[in-house]
Amino acid sequence: MKQFSLLLLAILLYAATSAQLPRVLILATGGTIAGAGNAADRAGYKAGALPIDDLLNAVPQIHKVAKVSGEQIASVGSQDISIDVWLTLNKRINEVFEKNEADAIVITHGTDTKEETSYFLNLTVRYNKPVILTGSMRPATAISADGPKNLYDAVTVAASPLSKGRGVLVVFNEGIYDGRDVVKISTTKVNAFVSPNLGPLGQVYDGKVTYYMSSMRKSTSQTPFDVRNLTKLPKVGIVYMYADADETAINAFVAAKYDAIVIAGVGNGNFNKAYMAAVEKAIKAGVVVCRATRTSSGRVVLEDEIDDEKLGTIVSDDLNPAKARVLLMLGLTQTKDKKQLQQYFFEY
Repeated sequence: MKQFSLLLLAILLYAATSAQLPRVLILATGGTIAGAGNAADRAGYKAGALPIDDLLNAVPQIHKVAKVSGEQIASVGSQDISIDVWLTLNKRINEVFEKNEADAIVITHGTDTKEETSYFLNLTVRYNKPVILTGSMRPATAISADGPKNLYDAVTVAASPLSKGRGVLVVFNEGIYDGRDVVKISTTKVNAFVSPNLGPLGQVYDGKVTYYMSSMRKSTSQTPFDVRNLTKLPKVGIVYMYADADETAINAFVAAKYDAIVIAGVGNGNFNKAYMAAVEKAIKAGVVVCRATRTSSGRVVLEDEIDDEKLGTIVSDDLNPAKARVLLMLGLTQTKDKKQLQQYFFEY
């Protein structure tokens, strides 16, 4: 009888503790974290091969941190992440929070386009509850796979009350990064993500979440970009500037009726005479042109080496070309006014 009473007490204590844990929903999209290879000591693998349940089963400790559940949104390598996937994720995240289905969300995602997805969601999620992206550089079948640790850390950050109101975050290799500023810097190493202009917001280590700074940029519910009822976004292309480049790529985007072009310029968003002439023609044709830089850090300054007012261009500030494309697509859902579009880049 005494043993039964102790067992019942243990069950009741576990139930009470479990009920107090935050609810974290994991939305899986595939990527290396769900990848499977033929051999543990080889780099080759198929991305998105494992379902979300397999990822959770690899980290049983995760259930001590939060009440975790999972949904499969997509099963692709992040090179195949599309605007359709973005819109699906956005719709589901907003629905989850609107219906109070979870207190926080973790998204497992491939690393190649994670920086774009994180910024898109940072601008379009309508709630201030934690949304965390994570992934891995090594597939689940590899020696020393980094996915389980990253997933555990991401759930830990999502479950922390300190993560509320910080916009969308990326957790990777124990670092906590702002979804706007984070970029991938390595093709193979596990320390693949940094925020080159600002550094990490904090770190997660041994189950402890510590923040050192906060982003001052507007995000989530502070932005005007509501895409819940959209099925497509304006077409924005990226053109890469290099020595002796000609105007072929710019002209091709104009001919294809793109709404805007981001130029990954050299240095402070600069480009040559051939690009200059093509940009003038593009702007006259009604195409918005944004100057960004292929340089890995720093910002593109308005009205510096190029007369943007005369030319009719805007600048990306400190967003890289891929992220500038994201903001420009969303900005064009609201306005075509260049001054307003430019202001978006300074605020968001």
